[in-house]
Amino acid sequence: MEACTGRLLVATPGLRDGSFRRSVVLVLEHTADGALGVVLDRPLDVDASAVLPRWQPHLSAPGRLFNGGPVARDSVLALADVDRDDVPPGVQALETRLGVVDLDAPPELVAGGVRGLRLFVGYAGWAAGQLDAEVEAGGWFVVDHEPGDAFSTDPRGLWRRVLRRQPGDLALLSTAPDDVSMN
Repeated sequence: MEACTGRLLVATPGLRDGSFRRSVVLVLEHTADGALGVVLDRPLDVDASAVLPRWQPHLSAPGRLFNGGPVARDSVLALADVDRDDVPPGVQALETRLGVVDLDAPPELVAGGVRGLRLFVGYAGWAAGQLDAEVEAGGWFVVDHEPGDAFSTDPRGLWRRVLRRQPGDLALLSTAPDDVSMN
C-alpha cells in the first residue's frame, strides 16, 4: 500500500468516471481500512450561504461550496489552512498546514486563526484496498501537494497546474486534450 495520506491523487487522462474525470483529490486519510479525501477542483455554483450562512463571509475565494466527492452528499466537511503551532479552537490539525474544522464551532473563533477556509459537500471514499487497486491499475497519479493547492483561487485549473509542476513525462500530460481520442 502506497501511503497517500496528505498527498494528491491526480486523475490520469484515461480516467473516465464522471465524479473524478480530470480531478485532483486531497487524501485526508489512507489506512488498511480504506481511504477518504476531497476533490479540490470542483467548485459548485452555490454560495455557502445556502446551507451554512454563518460561514459564508469567512470562505476563501471563490467563496463557493465545493463538490468534495460522491459519498455522503448530504454532509459538509470544512478544511482550513492553519499554522501547525497555533491551531485555533474548533480545528483539528491533520498535518503541517491543514486542519478539519468543526462546523458547530463559532465561525468568528475559527476564522481569526486560519489563512484559508473551504467547504466541501460530500467526500471521496474508498473501501479497504480499493484505492490501492485504482492506483496500481493506472487510474491515479500520487503526487505531493503544495500548501496552496487546497485553497487555490483558480480551482478549475488545478489539474493542469499540478501535472505541469511534476518531473518528466507527467508534466507533458498537462497538455493532454480533454478527449484523448482526438490526439
